[in-house]
Amino acid sequence: MVVERTALVLTASDGVFAGTRADTSGAGVQDRLERLGFSVDRLVVPDDQPRLEAAMLEAAAGHVLVVTTGGTGLTPRDVTPQATLAVMDYEIPGIAEAMRAAGRIVTPLADLSRGRVGVVGRTLLVNLPGSPKGAMESLEAIVPILDHALETLAGPHDHGEATA
Repeated sequence: MVVERTALVLTASDGVFAGTRADTSGAGVQDRLERLGFSVDRLVVPDDQPRLEAAMLEAAAGHVLVVTTGGTGLTPRDVTPQATLAVMDYEIPGIAEAMRAAGRIVTPLADLSRGRVGVVGRTLLVNLPGSPKGAMESLEAIVPILDHALETLAGPHDHGEATA
């Protein structure tokens, strides 16, 4: 099955939203996804849970992949994981664990990321860290399974009947 490769990169950052910081992470993620064959849209919102939730739901209605960058740390303004949990239909913890495991090879600080991965309808929703290096390392960790995940979500997917 061929899955339409549309993605939205959603940057959660007060500084980027205010225009006081460049969106280096979002630009890097967009570039990598485009090299993987995705048509990519971008959106920036402040670190505000209701606005993040609304942006995620709107993005999921028009994209097979929504990748957030930012807001996964430990500060009170880091609310991307809470917004993600609020909108997802179900979580895929193995993908988030794979991203942290890959990051752990480079730095023990990867374990501080609270990023989540889940599904909204038939859209894969992935939280990446806000640091450019962390975002790219986390994205690279899931590239090998990304196509299969999107194909499975697109359905219908018949795994055949179980045998006794």
